[in-house]
Amino acid sequence: MNTKLKKSLPYVLGIVLFFIVSLIYFYPQIEGKKLVQHDKKTWIGGSHEIKQYEEETGKHSFWTNSMFGGMPSYLVSNYAPSNVSKYLYKAVSFNNKMRPASFIFMLAVGFFIALLLFGVDVRLSIAGAFAFAFSSYFLIIIEAGHITKVVALAFMPPIVAGIYHAYRKNMIAGTLVVTVFTALQLLVNHLQITYYTLLIVLVYLVFEIIYTVKNKRYVKFLKTSGLLLAGALIAVSTNFSQIITTYDYGKDSIRGKSELSDNKHNKTSGLDKDYATAWSYGKLETLNMLIPDLAGGASSGELSEDSETYKVLKRMGVPNADALIKQMPLYWGPQPFTSGPVYVGAFVVFLFILGMFTVKDKAKYWLFAATILSVLLAWGKNFNFLTDFFLDYFPMYNKFRTVSMILVIAEFTIPLLAVLALKEIAEGKTDKKEFLKALKYTSIITGGIFLILMIPGVLSFKSDSDAQMFGNWPAELVEAIQKDRASLFYSDLFRSVAFILAGVAAISAFVYKKISLNLFYIIIGLIFLLDLAGVDKRYLNADDFVSARKEKAPFTESTADKFILKDKDPDFRVLNLSVSTFNDASTSYFHKSVGGYHGAKLRRYQDLIDNILQYEIAYLIQVLQQKDISGQDVNAVLFHSPGLNMLNTKYIIFNPDLIPLINNYRLGNAWFVSYIKPVKNADEEIKSIRNFNPELTAVVDERFKDNFFKFRLDSSATIKLTEYKPDYLAYKSNANSDQLAVFSEIYYAKGWQAYIDGKPVPHFRADYVLRAMRVPAGSHKIEFKFEPAIWKIGNTVSLAGSVIFILFISGGLFLYYKNAKNKNENDMK
Repeated sequence: MNTKLKKSLPYVLGIVLFFIVSLIYFYPQIEGKKLVQHDKKTWIGGSHEIKQYEEETGKHSFWTNSMFGGMPSYLVSNYAPSNVSKYLYKAVSFNNKMRPASFIFMLAVGFFIALLLFGVDVRLSIAGAFAFAFSSYFLIIIEAGHITKVVALAFMPPIVAGIYHAYRKNMIAGTLVVTVFTALQLLVNHLQITYYTLLIVLVYLVFEIIYTVKNKRYVKFLKTSGLLLAGALIAVSTNFSQIITTYDYGKDSIRGKSELSDNKHNKTSGLDKDYATAWSYGKLETLNMLIPDLAGGASSGELSEDSETYKVLKRMGVPNADALIKQMPLYWGPQPFTSGPVYVGAFVVFLFILGMFTVKDKAKYWLFAATILSVLLAWGKNFNFLTDFFLDYFPMYNKFRTVSMILVIAEFTIPLLAVLALKEIAEGKTDKKEFLKALKYTSIITGGIFLILMIPGVLSFKSDSDAQMFGNWPAELVEAIQKDRASLFYSDLFRSVAFILAGVAAISAFVYKKISLNLFYIIIGLIFLLDLAGVDKRYLNADDFVSARKEKAPFTESTADKFILKDKDPDFRVLNLSVSTFNDASTSYFHKSVGGYHGAKLRRYQDLIDNILQYEIAYLIQVLQQKDISGQDVNAVLFHSPGLNMLNTKYIIFNPDLIPLINNYRLGNAWFVSYIKPVKNADEEIKSIRNFNPELTAVVDERFKDNFFKFRLDSSATIKLTEYKPDYLAYKSNANSDQLAVFSEIYYAKGWQAYIDGKPVPHFRADYVLRAMRVPAGSHKIEFKFEPAIWKIGNTVSLAGSVIFILFISGGLFLYYKNAKNKNENDMK
């Protein structure tokens, strides 16, 4: 066999193995079935308008009116026509044709590459890849449909490992890896994962600088840093259109600072603290990295017929007990709810601790530091000192929600150090005496954790929300559920002990030369896979798949939807009260929704929800739920709902199986007002629209006073919408004198340009979120076009960056192979 082919064979076999294992895990995919993913459904709902528009016209719209009254679509649809890295992504992701198996495949390959860059034997790298790829959180987010997150996580390991490789081994090879995978990670545009990747890099650089100073390797450090920085900047430039639009929009979204001055203790320059830390990991809950069901697993979990809960239900004569036990409130941790634990693997955690005693490489220190940092920050509001410091002072940290997500750092660093520990053992760098000493200390630490957790009272198996959740449930049933929670914990504790003992037995057998190195690697890989996949199946399995036809059409038209869709009016909004209005995108699939689902809605619209809409909606629901409700009662509520009326809310869905309510007090697409009410700031502005008549008055911030003018309402004046597209609106106006028009469209100055008879004219904000404009006397054509200059600039930079990217990678590969050839020639002399 050709020498080069023989050397490359293990790498090829590893890639093939990852592919096969991924398909086996997702075997329903082979049968043509599709995975049902909640967030994918919401993305389909939220992006439907612009996708439909693109299919019909061949043009992309950077604005959608389907959610929250209207918002930029930068974070709804990832449009990057000039980004060359998208072609690389299509190759590594099988052009998205192999989902969801491709997600596991990409995670495994990403960690496989990282381990190779850390100098790990290819066979151990194959086994170690399973320890990362099957971490339970990754499968949970795949099931949820957090597609960009899981893909960004797959690119995290090569980036970090590439930087390490550049400093410690081969500067050119490491830089090439960093450039390529940074470009790929930025392409998928999940900046929170990119931010966490940078945090790992920052921790590493602190230790690398200490190493540089200690060894006086300044020239090497500066040269490597400069090359890595150049590669990173090139990766950024290829993705500049996405980055710059996201950054620019972020300042006006809920990720930016609020203009309202209330609740100051809770505010930051980004997200509010309570929103950012809503999902904070519990301190004891962190140990579910070692014991999966320590805190009960998922919020809604399944019990067996041997459970105490089932026995009590049967004894009480509760019908459908078999079905009820499949959705029991088993989670008892401090988070509002969860889909499952962040289980890293019992044996993996054991090896991580072992590695702190056996690994000679100084990498263990920064890996340990990064792990501890991620755990402490994941505690969020349960560790306020550090969390508040980061939210208030650490750059960009307050732009991201769900602080518990930062445990993805530990999910990378723990298996990495675990494999490095195995590397030292496999290479004979840890002798029997050192191994036994390290094993003793690791066993004491791990065993101590297990024993402490088993002490009565350490774990309560009760949550703060139990009282509210269980309500008037019989005490016997509540007690049975808590007993089953305890049973799940003990079951998984002994399960974890079993996998640790199996792993220790395999290591001992190798150290004492009872098994070969190849067999050792195979056993280790199987332990990783069986342990993690066994837990993963609790949260993502064949039951989550449906037919391709059903997955392709995630939303079905209700009676209410069908009625509304018959309306030929091109632009009005729908309020759907039959769903969680502001956390659901199904309405956006069919209509222009008052609500929607998105993690970065406009800040001012969120203020409108918090201060106006939620109260109007709550009162409306209260009235609609009354038994003897009359149309007059509903009309009275709608008449006093200025927020809904100025948003042109035409239809209200209360029961999807019935014809929707029609709001006769909506103000239409545009109207002329009688007065301007000037206000000094956002506080006065939001206060003024709580109880006003938007048909008569426009509430306008004094910062727009240059647009104020004297006018008198012309009762005969008219203004009407004549053409609608997501990024284009046209109106026909007619008036005897200059008038002030208010448009039921969301104000966003960074892109929307107004025209009258083809000439650009200024417009300004009114009523906190809407647009207003001075309309001259006579008959005119008024147009609004969404023309974001920031995207045009970004796209130009992306095009230039893509050209430089190709040249940089090509040049780097040439130098790498040239140097490798020269080295081989020198070695042969």
